[in-house]
Amino acid sequence: MESPSLKDRGPSPAAALRAARLTLPFLLLLALALPAGAKTARVAAASPAPGFKLPTRTGTVTLDELRGRVVLVDFWASWCGPCRQSFPWMSDLAEHNAANGFVVVAINLDKSREPAEAFLLELSPPFIVAFDPAGKTAEAYGVTAMPSSYLVGRDGRVLYRHAGFDLRDTETLEEHVKEAIAQ
Repeated sequence: MESPSLKDRGPSPAAALRAARLTLPFLLLLALALPAGAKTARVAAASPAPGFKLPTRTGTVTLDELRGRVVLVDFWASWCGPCRQSFPWMSDLAEHNAANGFVVVAINLDKSREPAEAFLLELSPPFIVAFDPAGKTAEAYGVTAMPSSYLVGRDGRVLYRHAGFDLRDTETLEEHVKEAIAQ
């Protein structure tokens, strides 16, 4: 019996490893860019929100300085289509609830700031925008989809988390914000 030629054996282990290394980041980005079925979950035992100190367009923001307010921490990227849809809604939410001690902190995860700045010039959000190109804050929060939002109560505990964005879910999200403000 003849042994198969190298051509018939498939890719070498090294070539297969290179292909996997190239494919895995692409699949991860694709998964993050797709709506995650837009799911809201009440956090069973409200746990302390991971703290952060991040640069903004005009200085820095820390979660500690916002203690006593209800904070929507939103993770986004310029390449994320659902993120683009969420910004007008978050703008309205921030403006309508500011007098009640509510604030939005949108944390950008782009590796480079230029695409984020172009995105922001187009949408001009009235809320705090922070930048975390290393993604350490998203890692601390356990972000699994883009966008992802975490509602932090006045006491600094995560009350709700929401993966993805769908306009049909905004009523539910707004109810969670109202509940948190009332607490």
